[in-house]
Amino acid sequence: MTKKQYMSVLLLSSCLVLSACSDKDAGGKDNNDGVQAEQEVKDQHEQLVDKKNDELELEPLELTSYAEEVNATISSPEYKEFSANGQVEIAGTIEKHADLKGEFVWIKVRSVEDGPTGNQMEYHVPIKDGAFRENISFFNGEGEYQVTVQLPDKERENYFYDTAKFTVHNVNPTAKHDISLTPFGHQAGLELDVESGLSEENEMFSFSGKAVNLSDEDTIMLHLKKDSETWKHIVTLKDGEFSLDIPLFYGKGIHKLEVMVPDKERENYYQLATTIYVDNASDRVMQPLEYFSTYTERGVTLESPQYGGDEAEGTYSVKGRIDPEAEFGAETTHIFVTTKKGEDEALDVIAVENYEFDGSFYLRFGPGEYEVILSVPEIKEENSNYFRYFNFAKFDVTASAEDKRDLLPSRGVQSDAPEIIKLAEELTAGKDSTRDKAKAIYDYVAKNVTYDVKKYRNNEFEWDDSALKTLDSMTGVCQDYAYLAIALMRASGVEARYVEGRAGSPWPGNHAWVEANLDGEWVEMDPTWGSGYIDRDDKFISAFNEDYFDPNPDEFKKTHTRTGVKY
Repeated sequence: MTKKQYMSVLLLSSCLVLSACSDKDAGGKDNNDGVQAEQEVKDQHEQLVDKKNDELELEPLELTSYAEEVNATISSPEYKEFSANGQVEIAGTIEKHADLKGEFVWIKVRSVEDGPTGNQMEYHVPIKDGAFRENISFFNGEGEYQVTVQLPDKERENYFYDTAKFTVHNVNPTAKHDISLTPFGHQAGLELDVESGLSEENEMFSFSGKAVNLSDEDTIMLHLKKDSETWKHIVTLKDGEFSLDIPLFYGKGIHKLEVMVPDKERENYYQLATTIYVDNASDRVMQPLEYFSTYTERGVTLESPQYGGDEAEGTYSVKGRIDPEAEFGAETTHIFVTTKKGEDEALDVIAVENYEFDGSFYLRFGPGEYEVILSVPEIKEENSNYFRYFNFAKFDVTASAEDKRDLLPSRGVQSDAPEIIKLAEELTAGKDSTRDKAKAIYDYVAKNVTYDVKKYRNNEFEWDDSALKTLDSMTGVCQDYAYLAIALMRASGVEARYVEGRAGSPWPGNHAWVEANLDGEWVEMDPTWGSGYIDRDDKFISAFNEDYFDPNPDEFKKTHTRTGVKY
């Protein structure tokens, strides 16, 4: 070797050494260590595969007579019993694929041993230009698996014939659960943002993806199952995409989620698209929300709460949105909240602004369990003196706050509004007893509010009629007198109730008045009748009187029939 050749070899060696030493992080750690370790494990598994295959008599894969009938061949795998490292490719061709009454190869995989999700897995592999190909993983890790490949019949739909069977000995202990679509899942173009068909989560599972072959008029149905428990829910699509956080309601362990897509051949019918499993690490058991058909019909998405059985003090919040494209989406300006505790019931209103709602309501009947029902209003063109609404969701809440039902603000009674509080303070200044405060408020309302005959005759009632509207217009009907009087009393610390019933003679009509707790005694009063009367020309005549503040109960009952208290 010449000196020049020697120097060239030395320089090359130096470069190699520098290259090998340069792949380090700032701490001098070799970044290839992890890769090398992973490769070593892989190599160990491959060595196990080779060793196992050496022990087996590798016999060629045999096909059935039906394979000859449709000229089918399988290029992979090659043997009817062999070893593998976590995954196997199944591929083949079908020369007479145009004769088949189906577009998918059906592959069934059965594990000899049970695992967290059972011992079976199925794949429906599309046949494209007479060829099919699928990589299948082994969902229970190391062990023996039986695999059957089936092809569609030539005469009957949804009927398959065995084409090949083989046994695989998986040497890799890592379980991998593929996401496998049914024919309906393929036809819907379902794509999930999930890496594995079995994931580990804690209380909540983020479910999202797209269905490229479905329209936004379609919906996806979910079935969440664990043991004997089942929860069903409809998911809407937006530009073909969907997203939902799913509570893992039933505590620790495997939750099975069946994803269903519409059957295009049958209306209002769903078919299984795929099944995924979620292993919940939390012991917490949550109560599923109950949804009604109105939820999808009116385009509601409830963002909060996501589950029932929650605990609260004295208030609870709901949040969600309305789809602008849904029926009456633009006309849905509010939602109703009904709270029930035993025989007690209250109705609250939460406004919808820019197609979103986010508001709270009182759990006013004291500690205990409440049933909460969320509803959307009936959208109607004709006036009426009543409101209909349609339930879209129901859940339970447990409250711990004390019973302040007759002091808290309520629908139509904004006793916490600054203008109500200010007026109440002015009216009750210098008055110590609840009776004196209530009398001052009765006098003010009866003397200053004018009865709106037109509203009554034309049924011009609105969902947002309230104490504030009455204070602003100083006109109204019986409910408006009651709203304002009750709001002012509650703002003054006087317990007061809205009483509904019928009044008048000889033909009683619907009516509302007030009941207040005055120094420990519940007393009735009717500021509407105390304000005046309607003459023969159907005009309101202002004529204040005190007769209907704490009237004689027996005399009052002759003209007023009570049907209940409304909150």
